[in-house]
Amino acid sequence: MGRTLAGSLVWVMALAMGPGVIAQEAAVLVGAGDIASCGSRGDEETARLLDMIPGTVFTTGDNAYERGTPREFAVCFGGSWGRHKARIRPAPGNHDYLTPGAGGYFAYFGAAAGAPGEGYYSYDLRDWHIVVLNSNCRPAGGCGPDSPQVRWLRADLAANSRPCTLAYWHHPRFSSGPHGNDSTVGTFWQILYAAGVEAVLNGHDHLYERFAPQTPSGVSDDVRGIQQFTIGTGGRSLYRARTIRSNSVVRDSSAFGVLKLSLEPTRYSWEFVTVRSEVAKDAGSRRCH
Repeated sequence: MGRTLAGSLVWVMALAMGPGVIAQEAAVLVGAGDIASCGSRGDEETARLLDMIPGTVFTTGDNAYERGTPREFAVCFGGSWGRHKARIRPAPGNHDYLTPGAGGYFAYFGAAAGAPGEGYYSYDLRDWHIVVLNSNCRPAGGCGPDSPQVRWLRADLAANSRPCTLAYWHHPRFSSGPHGNDSTVGTFWQILYAAGVEAVLNGHDHLYERFAPQTPSGVSDDVRGIQQFTIGTGGRSLYRARTIRSNSVVRDSSAFGVLKLSLEPTRYSWEFVTVRSEVAKDAGSRRCH
């Protein structure tokens, strides 16, 4: 089969610009959490990074500050990341739920956010299956083993035929930031680990942190372990790390930025791209389990 014009341009650019360019065969997933505030210009800066990066955009919650109101989504989020709305697949954060039922969030994103009252859903990107969960447990109907969300998660993973899987939500199970570890999402990790999921993306702590692959109990596991990324650097503000957790490999709160993932058929690579540097602050790759 011949390449389309757009595909040929991507292929030619990849040859011209070298190995740092995403290959045509890879799906691109890019984004961050803790994003838009009318009192900060950080979201405008990260939105300009998205202008230059193709692909599907994820959010790891706290999309519009301070309370996720319809006006904050329309003006604060809409004035920056909103221009990429058609390609955003969001997750909700606790600030989004400061408006009852996360009404502003669900109204703004519509069907892309999953069903109101749930906020969890999944989608496929070529050879990858992507799971979006809602770590705001009480309004989502719980995060425990018998909750509707976890029953849905088990069924979704059982039906998945893609070779590689990734999940994202707001509250991190592991974090060196001021919010720290959150055990309420432990069941998510147990099910994802048993299913051989590759990576988890979170927000909530306003920093970038990457953990080495580990088990749900935080034991290093380079064979089946899940690699967690916290990307709370979308634009609202930045936090410094406090208590360095086991298996934390990289921490950065020097600048706002986005995580760019290249999802290939049997592996993935990552780059943490900030608004202050043309060179990725953290980059690497791993094979799927």
